[in-house]
Amino acid sequence: MNEKPIEWFENTHKDSARGAAVAAELFPQDLPRKIRQFHRQIPGYRMSPLKGLTNLADKLGLGGIWVKDESARLNLSSFKVLGGSYAIYRLLKRRLGLEDQELSFEELTRGPLREKLGDITFAAATDGNHGRGIAWSASQMGFNSVIYVHKLTSQARIRAIESNGAKVVIVDGNYDDAVRQVYQDAQRNGWEVVSDTAWEGYEDIPRWVMQGYTTMLSEAQEQFAAQGLSRPTHILVQAGVGSLAAATVGFYYSMFGEERPKSIVVEPTRAACLYRSALAGDGEPHIVEGSLDTIMAGLACGEPNPIAWELLKDCADYFAVCPDYVAAKGMRVYGVPLRGDPVVISGESGAVTLGALMYIKQYAGARELCEKLGLGPDSHVLLINSEGNTSPDDFRYVVWEGGIPVPEEYRLRSSW
Repeated sequence: MNEKPIEWFENTHKDSARGAAVAAELFPQDLPRKIRQFHRQIPGYRMSPLKGLTNLADKLGLGGIWVKDESARLNLSSFKVLGGSYAIYRLLKRRLGLEDQELSFEELTRGPLREKLGDITFAAATDGNHGRGIAWSASQMGFNSVIYVHKLTSQARIRAIESNGAKVVIVDGNYDDAVRQVYQDAQRNGWEVVSDTAWEGYEDIPRWVMQGYTTMLSEAQEQFAAQGLSRPTHILVQAGVGSLAAATVGFYYSMFGEERPKSIVVEPTRAACLYRSALAGDGEPHIVEGSLDTIMAGLACGEPNPIAWELLKDCADYFAVCPDYVAAKGMRVYGVPLRGDPVVISGESGAVTLGALMYIKQYAGARELCEKLGLGPDSHVLLINSEGNTSPDDFRYVVWEGGIPVPEEYRLRSSW
């Protein structure tokens, strides 16, 4: 029997007061401006586009579908570089004993401060995009990097990391095994680990990574204002360990409080550590074990980032899971849009939220969720295309060859 296109859980355990406190601590309102000021100094920086799928929104009975398209971010095809570069910046300030000062990109890459820093090797575990962002950031600042990947990582993603000057180490296991291995090896070799997930005694750097993502969201707010909108009414955000989801939900919670957009955290059915944690209802993060076999490589994570979980358990409104064919459908809809809508090049992890949104609006089994969300003509939904075509063989298999088709019983019939 085929997996349902979407299963969901309303987060009735959330605590608004506690969530507001966590969001304010992680994402104080003045911080995104400072972070974006740093990112603006990076060579090649420019805002990623906010694309409106006006005709698709109209067909679905929505006021707007807005896609923050990260596929062109610094020619790296992913938002991940925002978090990695900011974390490295904070690490360098700490090494220099200048944490209370704002330093320029130029000061850190040449001159006496750069000489004082000496040689540093940055290390990370990745499904692809985070590691590529760390490798690029390290090379831009004149440092070395070592990136650990799991055995199922595509050769295209490995080559992309290596092209940015990193040494790549392949671990016989899944993403979580790579996280553990890089930390052990870094301890022996004196490397500086830049991870997007936390563990006991290692929390500052993952926090900085999450905070770095807010540049994307502050850009989006500026772009919404240009459309005459104060904010989106709803957000669907994908999750692996939960760092992007927590950054997105936390940013809007800190900025708008009770007037924040309604949020849905979307995961692959076979790698749903946050969904399982929410479903348990005990407030604790829970681990999903096994191969985590999904085409959504960037979301194939079995252990939640505990910092992200602390925020999401009290701030996220809904948790949902979708099988691979929903992500594949989203890729094809983005790539072959309705006439007049822009083309969006979206990888597997970037497209699942569009597929999920379409099923929420059109699938009878999600009618209750649609009603609870109040999705209608006045709704403006924000989606994040978190990656572009980062694995060309997999992308062509889905988009060109029609791989991972929607099962017959879950095809959405329309007269479009």
